[in-house]
Amino acid sequence: MKKSDINFTVTLDENNLPEKIDWSASDGAEKSTSKSVMIALWDAKENNTLRIDLWTKDMMVDEMKQFYHQCLLSMADTFERATGETEAAKEMRGFAQHFGEKMELIAKKQP
Repeated sequence: MKKSDINFTVTLDENNLPEKIDWSASDGAEKSTSKSVMIALWDAKENNTLRIDLWTKDMMVDEMKQFYHQCLLSMADTFERATGETEAAKEMRGFAQHFGEKMELIAKKQP
């Protein structure tokens, strides 16, 4: 059985705020740096979601808005692949569209 490790190293300032987020995968060639990471884990024993949301001090608000918009779209795609719930995924994409318009990330759809 093949295994792969994903490692995150978070450099904190004196107030324990993230300054840098480095990550690497054991089957990847190089380390990478990120301004934000969002990890969700399903705890089967507790039947709930555990989350880690981190972002660096230099991540701009506009970048965070774009990050969330792209995460919403990605979650809709993953949800559809995992469940086959096409209509629910379509609704999620509709919300992502609305969110993107409100955050002025994308142009409003014409009726």
